[in-house]
Amino acid sequence: MALSISTSCGLGYTQEKVMDPEKLATPKSGTTVNKSSELPAKRDFIDQARHATVDEHEMTLGQAFKRYPKAIFWSIFLSTAVIMEGYDSDLIYSFFGLPSFVERYGNLQSDGTHSVSAPWQNALGQGIMIGQFFGLFVTGWFTDLYGFKKTIGGACVAISGFIFVLFFAPNIGTLLVGEILLGLPLGVFLTLTTVYATEISPLALRPYLTTYVNICWSIGKFLASAALKGYVNDPTSWSYRVPFAVQWMWPPIIMIAALFAPESPWWLVRQDRPEDARRSLERLSTNASAEDLDNMLAAMVLTNQHEKAIEDGTSYWDCFKGSNLRRTEIACMAQTMQPLVGFSLVLYSTYFFQLNGISASDAFSLSLGQNGVALVAGVAIWFLFSSVGRRTIYLWGLAGCVIVEFTIGGLGVPEPRKATSWSTGSLIIVFYAIYSLSIGPMSYILGFEVSSTRLRSKTAVLGRNAYHLGSVFNNTLTTYMINSSAWNWRGKTAFFWGGFSLLLWIWVFFRLPEVKDRSFAELDILFESGVPARDFKNTSVEAFVEENHLQPTATVNSL
Repeated sequence: MALSISTSCGLGYTQEKVMDPEKLATPKSGTTVNKSSELPAKRDFIDQARHATVDEHEMTLGQAFKRYPKAIFWSIFLSTAVIMEGYDSDLIYSFFGLPSFVERYGNLQSDGTHSVSAPWQNALGQGIMIGQFFGLFVTGWFTDLYGFKKTIGGACVAISGFIFVLFFAPNIGTLLVGEILLGLPLGVFLTLTTVYATEISPLALRPYLTTYVNICWSIGKFLASAALKGYVNDPTSWSYRVPFAVQWMWPPIIMIAALFAPESPWWLVRQDRPEDARRSLERLSTNASAEDLDNMLAAMVLTNQHEKAIEDGTSYWDCFKGSNLRRTEIACMAQTMQPLVGFSLVLYSTYFFQLNGISASDAFSLSLGQNGVALVAGVAIWFLFSSVGRRTIYLWGLAGCVIVEFTIGGLGVPEPRKATSWSTGSLIIVFYAIYSLSIGPMSYILGFEVSSTRLRSKTAVLGRNAYHLGSVFNNTLTTYMINSSAWNWRGKTAFFWGGFSLLLWIWVFFRLPEVKDRSFAELDILFESGVPARDFKNTSVEAFVEENHLQPTATVNSL
């Protein structure tokens, strides 16, 4: 069955909803879309966009590596910022198992040991996320106004100053203020670097460059564990001040990347700067012909104009209108799934291991091992992208999490013994490996590519803040569940999050579409056509099709 898609749900144009298509070839600035002095005819412009879409689908991974090594370089360089985000977010949780930190900022217990109370653990754990929640909304506006490079550079300057508050914090209250302040600019990095990777890479490279961001996050967590492992037996204040000071090494590196990296060509198209977008495309590719650059630019301009015709606004409110509501739901759920599967079991693992009878030194060794396993798993998932879809990876990953979490919960029913404690620690590493092979990296792909191009930065902000709300819920409950001075559930905590993982599996089955190998224009058509989630994979889409040589249309064929 073939369905003809009109303006409201395809890449078609009518006089009521969009400007004269001939004007698509003439940007507002008065410049041309290519170096020729003659404007391309409307038919030629559509042909260029169609050729770009076909080339993108036919490009192999090897061809993409040869053609876009500079895009790979700049994406990897800017993604270095996420190492800092992963390092910072993991550091404070690991401090709860560091004896010198607990003695400095905790309270003396009746048994003669020191402990940071559950309320303060919860507050410190949420501090960075609270700052990120508010800072990200500002990030969305700044990105639309000033672009990726300036927003990332400004965040680096702010972070360099806020680290001083943490380094010199005289009490736990000041430490909390420093965590909140640090969070304000910190959320910029993971969100914008992933959006940047999505916008500068072709279809063949997109899953690899976006999931590399997750690898950087795992590297950051690994470095945090390694730094603390080296100071676990140091009784002085330097055991926690040095790890704080390590954070100063990242901003200068990131600022160099932001200074010299090409701006996102999609952002430049949205700013009606096609010539600058063309130069950016030229900088990101190697030996691309003028025809190739014109074709890519034509596809960007037509996609941008189509989205303007369907919904002209670019505000946060527009993310909840029409077909964008469904896309925002998917982006937010993809991000929120990361904490709601019970990821705080990993964040609190060092402290959790000690509660189950493992020594501080062995607990940090286990934490170091689990982050190393996650790093390897983050690379291993790259071998699945060519043959396995996003939806399939989510379904199997969530199923694996449910099984492991219920097993951990079962081991937590009897009183802690050395054998069961080590078994629990090993299973948490298995859980983290499954997470890093599925939900962790896939959320970066799905959460950042599913939105419309004009609303991508703001949808990414909403998705990341949904993640923060889920993290606050996850971390707050887990703090009280495992804390020895609160509910003291220990391993039984995994029962609760295993149940949540089962609910998420049900949502994925009914609501998550398969977006593997879909261009941005094709995603526009599928969402605007209201194609059910389970039919995305088996629906063929033709974008930039010219009907009677007059009007560009799109067709969706149900196979």
